Amino acid sequence: MVLFRSFVFLLVLYLLQGSDTSLVRLNNNGYEGIIIAINPGVPENEILIEKIKDMVTAASTYLFEATERRFFFKNVSILIPDTWKEKPQYKRPKHESYTHTDVLVAPPTLPDRDEPYTKQFKPCGGKGEYIHFTPDLVLGKNQNEYGPAGRLLVHEWAHLRWGVFDEYNDNKTFYSASSKRIEATRCSTGITGMNRVYKCQGNSCIFDKCKIDPKTKLYEKNCQFFPDKVQTEEISIMFMQAITSVVKFCNEGNHNREAPSVQNKMCESRSTWEVISNSEDFKNTMPMVESPPSPVFSLLRIRDRIVCLVLDKSGSMSGERLNRMNQAAKYFLLQAIENGTWVGMVHFDSVAYIKNELIQIISTNERNMLLNSLPTAASGGTSICAGIDLAFQVIRKTYSQIDGSEIVLLTDGEDSSAKNCLVKVKESGAIIHFIALGPSADKAVIEMSNVTGGIHLFASDEAQNNGLIDAFGALTSGNADISQKSIQIESKGLTLKDTLWMNGTVIIDSTVGKDTFFLITWVKQQPIISLSDPNGTPMKNPTVDAASKMAYFSIPGTAKVGVWTYSLQAKANSEILTITVNSRAANSSVPPITVNAKMNKDTNSFPSPMIVYAEILQGYIPILGANVTAFIESNSGKTEVLELFDNGAGADTFKNDGVYSRYFTAYSENGRYSLKVRAHGGANTATRNLRHPPNRAIYIPGWVVNGEIEGNPPRPEINKDTQTNLESFTRTAIGSAFVVSNISTFPLPDLYPPSQITDLEATPDGDMINLTWTAPGDNFDVGKVKQYIIRISGSILDLRDKFDDALQVNTTNLLPNEANSKETFTFKPGNISEENATHIFIAIQSVDNSSLTSKLSNIAQVALFIPQGNPDEMHPNPNPDEIHPNPNPGISISSLVLLVVGCVVLVSIILSVTICILNKKKNSSRPRTAF
Repeated sequence: MVLFRSFVFLLVLYLLQGSDTSLVRLNNNGYEGIIIAINPGVPENEILIEKIKDMVTAASTYLFEATERRFFFKNVSILIPDTWKEKPQYKRPKHESYTHTDVLVAPPTLPDRDEPYTKQFKPCGGKGEYIHFTPDLVLGKNQNEYGPAGRLLVHEWAHLRWGVFDEYNDNKTFYSASSKRIEATRCSTGITGMNRVYKCQGNSCIFDKCKIDPKTKLYEKNCQFFPDKVQTEEISIMFMQAITSVVKFCNEGNHNREAPSVQNKMCESRSTWEVISNSEDFKNTMPMVESPPSPVFSLLRIRDRIVCLVLDKSGSMSGERLNRMNQAAKYFLLQAIENGTWVGMVHFDSVAYIKNELIQIISTNERNMLLNSLPTAASGGTSICAGIDLAFQVIRKTYSQIDGSEIVLLTDGEDSSAKNCLVKVKESGAIIHFIALGPSADKAVIEMSNVTGGIHLFASDEAQNNGLIDAFGALTSGNADISQKSIQIESKGLTLKDTLWMNGTVIIDSTVGKDTFFLITWVKQQPIISLSDPNGTPMKNPTVDAASKMAYFSIPGTAKVGVWTYSLQAKANSEILTITVNSRAANSSVPPITVNAKMNKDTNSFPSPMIVYAEILQGYIPILGANVTAFIESNSGKTEVLELFDNGAGADTFKNDGVYSRYFTAYSENGRYSLKVRAHGGANTATRNLRHPPNRAIYIPGWVVNGEIEGNPPRPEINKDTQTNLESFTRTAIGSAFVVSNISTFPLPDLYPPSQITDLEATPDGDMINLTWTAPGDNFDVGKVKQYIIRISGSILDLRDKFDDALQVNTTNLLPNEANSKETFTFKPGNISEENATHIFIAIQSVDNSSLTSKLSNIAQVALFIPQGNPDEMHPNPNPDEIHPNPNPGISISSLVLLVVGCVVLVSIILSVTICILNKKKNSSRPRTAF
């Protein structure tokens, strides 16, 4: 048991390491390398830049005090789009790009939706992806609703950097507390305010008292919490940082563990400060004595893209590898690279050769010139540094500085001297994208891509997996507007053994269609190729490159929307055929549907699990209901297939956020692995999710000032159809390569417990309780568990901390389903031993066939009473909708009032007696007058 607990602890550590695209680093308590990027869709506005500076400066001071003088913002780069005018103070970026953005200043997700949020889909303690602020938020136009921009940035930074969550919950805005009161979900309960229903019609708004829903025994759905404008409570930043007095994170001593906040659910009821204190940032710093300096800002404007291909033509590249490299490079030059890009080419073996100086791609002429420069023969050794050095020379002939230029390095061999140029590469300001071909590609170059902000990609020698073409296709510009980028619609290959036919369909949806490109490759002989548009009209005369064993169709104009059909007939047995389809946005004003794929970390040590993520978006709007499949290929070409889910269970953090996830533990060998994701959305099944995004600063509906509510403009209503249907679509996406080590060659016992249940729900039904949850698996979210252990208690803390001592529910008739199925169970609760119990709290553990036990589920609750606040309650609260701090939790309000009144009476009596005695003494000392 001790061994297993130690293993679980190691799993948590590994899960927190994460794959991190951010370039932020912590240096002597100060965060450096922060990138705040202005989206190209934001109109030019110099005031916005000044407001960004003001926001960061204010945030740095607030962060420093909130973290007990530990962290501050040291230097920040503001990335300015090339749609803004050039100015002398704007410099060229180095490694900074939109790919590595920490804070994105961009138009709202939907019109009038200015909510700030953090894209965050990893477990508690895992870093987020980026923060999204709208220009109006930065300019201070929504301060009354969200608070000052500097405080907002600290709230979102805690999401982004330390993986904490909000201390409110949109789905559970109120809860029944152990005090037998209905409380607003918050931390701390010391934050005071009123609960009201805010109704507006036209320009007229009214505030009604909240009524209790007889079903939930909580306040009705439209009831909202209105905080007092003037407070004394200093915590909590992750609930409502807009309150002036709030300057701290909730800690272990003052954290509200009862509230059904997102933080409690996601972080096992730990406070935000506990999570922050467990971060690597915290462990590597000490509080400062001196106050920190003000942040330093760099203004960087996006320039023309510069790319130099550095291609390995050593002896190990001969034969099929050289041909596959040429196919992929031609695809990159013909389709993936954007117009306006400057491209050069270098070949290397034991020495390097310049094949093309930089030329700007304006038309097909430049593309064809580069195609003719690809290597035709392979021989010699491998000198990676020689190729990189010559690429630097090529770039410097056109640009004096190589800052921000990109080198696409492809190699298949080891080179012991590669590490010798690592420092030069790091200091150059260039970005190295590394494509490793085959199992022997040099591992030292991974560090080059890591330190320069480049991408590390891997392709095996299994041609039917199409890995090399996929890798080159993933190297679109990190700074180009999405409407200009090439989007991969399909990537598929087959080894034809029992048949000579490869048939299929490709869906072109209305968000794409411009510059549509169908590429077919083969290994032995050119197949018979047939391609028809949705009307059945055949496409004629593909361009054939017999030397490179490829053919392609470039569809003029905008391709027709619908199902395209292809049929490939091989002319040789055991032929390998592939088809790749790319397109661009059909309309620059309509965002295309995109898929982004990644693992939770880039390096891993067995037996730690990994998590696969695939995010599907249209613009910033999540796409739900898609079928998403991950293909994970090892060094030797063995492929594992995983279906990904957006169900809020297992590895998936949030349900219906457009991020599809799954644990991955099926490691077959040490070395590199590649990731490909295929997504398909069917008509009437895939939908846009128009709900407010999770992980965002709370919207404040109004403030209580001198006992009266001053309402803010109501938050824009979400349409009835919060999910709008989409047409059918398909996409493929490639994630960065990852490396696994320490895989045992010996048989091992079961190492993986069932995943934690995180979506347990309980609803009362007469004297019965209905439970629902998503089934975990024998190994995290794969397979089937052996049994469920369900326990109940009248104390949420006892159930969480002493689960094994709580009352167990009879689950003899509960037979577990396969992982990711919906489980239901109904039971009649037994007697709760706690005398003052106000709720039944319920939790589940899963046990697999090896007797490994899952972590405790989230805790569901069912009220045993009608809380105070109901007019029909026998002991009504005289002011049920007002929340004020109780100065002594052990004394009731009525007792406190009696005590005060008694004290006043006692003081009055004492004063009266004292005055009377003094008067008597005074009178006795006076001379008497006789009559």
